[in-house]
This record gives sequence, C-alpha cells and structure tokens, in this order.
Amino acid sequence: MQKMIKWLENDFSPKMMKINNNVWVTTLKDSIMQLLPFILLGSVFCLLTIPGDVFHIKNYPNFWVLFGWTMGVLSLLISFLIPFNLMEKKRLRKQRFIAGCTGLITFLIIISPQVIADKAIGFSHEALGAGGMFVAIVAGVFTGLIMGLFGKFSFFKEESVIPDFVRAWFDSMLPIAVVIVATWLVVDIAGLDLYNAIQQLFKPLGSIMESPWGFPLMCFITSFLYTMGISTWVLTPITKPVWLAAITANATAGTHYLVTSETIFSAYLYVGGIGTTLPLVFMMAFSKSGKLKALGRASITPGIFNINEPIVFGAIAWNPIMMLPMWIISIILPIIIWVGTKVISFAPIPKMVFDLWYVPFPISTWITTGAFSGIVLMLICVVVATLIWYPFFKVYEKQELAIDDKEEKTTLRAAK
Repeated sequence: MQKMIKWLENDFSPKMMKINNNVWVTTLKDSIMQLLPFILLGSVFCLLTIPGDVFHIKNYPNFWVLFGWTMGVLSLLISFLIPFNLMEKKRLRKQRFIAGCTGLITFLIIISPQVIADKAIGFSHEALGAGGMFVAIVAGVFTGLIMGLFGKFSFFKEESVIPDFVRAWFDSMLPIAVVIVATWLVVDIAGLDLYNAIQQLFKPLGSIMESPWGFPLMCFITSFLYTMGISTWVLTPITKPVWLAAITANATAGTHYLVTSETIFSAYLYVGGIGTTLPLVFMMAFSKSGKLKALGRASITPGIFNINEPIVFGAIAWNPIMMLPMWIISIILPIIIWVGTKVISFAPIPKMVFDLWYVPFPISTWITTGAFSGIVLMLICVVVATLIWYPFFKVYEKQELAIDDKEEKTTLRAAK
C-alpha cells in the first residue's frame, strides 16, 4: 500500500496536475463552468413547470419557453466561450471577441443541415442546447486552434502608419476566412454530415457512463482523483455534456437515463459531497480525538450543503487509511443505485433538471424524484456508506489518539 501511495504521490499526481493546468483543459473547464448561472436558472424554470404540467392550472405561464432560452441555448454559448477564453489564456486579448464570434458561426454552419432536415428552423432545435454540446466544443476548439495560429500574424509592418484598429480588422479577416471557408467546404460543398459524425464519435462516452459498469467506474475515477487532491472539475469537459444531454432528454423526451448530475449530486449518491462524506463528518464530530472532533464539527455546516473540501483535505486526501473507504464507496453505492432504479425499479430515475447541488439531502431527493421510495434509497446509500466509513474511521481515530498521547507525554517530560 505504501509503495502505491508513493507512486501516486511522486508520479501520478504531478502528471494529473499538469493535465489539469493545461491551457486547453482549463479553457474547456472554465467555459462550461461560466455557463453555470444559465444551467442553475434553467433548473429553476424546470421546477416552475411542475404546477402547470402536473396540476394543469388554467392560464399558468409556460416556463418551458424560459427553459429553452437558458438550457436550450447552452451549446450556442459554449461555441462562443471556448475560442474567446482560449485567446484570453494565450494572451491574445485583441482577438478574443472575433474568435468567439467565429466559433459561434462555425457551430451554426455545422448544425444547419441537421436543423433543416429536422424542419426545426429557429431556436428550438436540440443541437442548440445540451444535445449539441460536443459539436459546440469541437467547433470552439477548431476555431480557437486556427485563431491561435494566426494570433501574431499581421499584413502590416510594425512601422506602418495605418491605425491599429484598421490593422486589427484586416489581420482578423484571414483566420476568420480560414475557419468559415474550411467549415463551409466540408459541410456544404463536400456534403459531409459533420454534426452526426461528431455526435457518433462521442456517443460511446454516454453509452459507457450509462452502463452498470461505467457508472461505478466514472464515480471511482472522480473519487480517486479527489483523494489525490486533484480538483474533479478536470473531468467537467467529459462528464458535463453527457449529463446535461441525458437529464434534458429525461425532462423533455421522457427517456430514462440514470447517470446524470441530478442522480449523482442531488438524488441518491453524494450525500455531503463527493464520496458521501456526511456520515464521516458526524463520526468525527463526536470523536475522542480533539483534532478529529474539531475538524468534524467545523465541517458539519458545509457538509449539510454538500461542500466537503474541509473534511477531504483535512482528513482524507493522501491519507491511505481514509482514501480506501472513499474508493470502496464510489464503487458500491453506484451499484446499489443501479439495482434500485434500473433492475428492480424500486425508486424513480430523476426527470427534473436540478443542478442546485448545494440543496441539502433529503430535500433535493424529494425535489428530483418526488417519491418516498427515492428517499428510502438515498437513506440506504447513507447507511451503507456509514458502515464502510466506520471501521476505517476507528483505525484513524486510534492513530490520532496515540499521537495525542505521545505529544502529551513529551510535553510533560519537557515540563519536568
């Protein structure tokens, strides 16, 4: 175990941190996270549709329209933000707005044949929302790549008397033309169905996550990285598009995708935060060790709101005794949820867009599932997590008590 920890600490973690800080990864991650206000607002509008859809209240406002103008245009916004942010990070700030606009146009060129074929001209096509996220990412990355290559290009010499803003206009025209013409040639002239080609390319990601082995694997990777002290936001460019597309389909098309942000963060799995750490927080709050007791009590309020950085970085990260139960929980609990929803249909699969992950359990469970059986399944997960955490916590507590005792004896000797 010690050899593995040493390898993780000296080899694996530094490499992952390097990936986490890569300009392309941070650009994708930041671009998606900048849309969080729209996603959260879309969640609120989705909740507000319940009275009209369930109780059929006469003259009740159609909040699905507002849902469409928030969640329904996420891909459109992503296609702008990726090249915009990339230029910012590469210190090519003068090109950022032009790059963003070019990414948006590139995305629209790619999806236009599909929009026309589906006879959904306007702003209601699923490609503009969560369903087109991967297409938007590809459009944004391609645009950012070309704009970056021409970042320092200029038709004019430094000593040119032409005003800077005029030079910027002409210098921007070439990369814009390269991006737009290249996309036009591929989509319109060559007739390549680029939209569906990209969708098919990334489809296996959704299929893997939405499987009885992929769900636990994804949760394990998340917890594994977290115990290394690596921010799980690094996975956002991979997981968020899949989750958003799945829950949007559940809410609007009546599908039954289990692996969504709602299932993981609000309905069943991460009670207290990634790794289901709330039971551990309460164990520590009543620990015999003064250190663990202080940490546990300081972590109760954040833990109730599913913020567990204090407990993770205070007691779990790089602590072999506490890392192992978190890994076990990340495998066992998804299997329980899969069986409880997919195999025996005991509890419902969330169909409500609800990305407000900081709402305490079981309130969020009731909102996302609307069923007592959902709360029961959530409680089963909490009980199982508690049983897994407890023996490892007791070992950790014993170690801390031994350290406290040793320090106390050293202090007494020094006092004599």
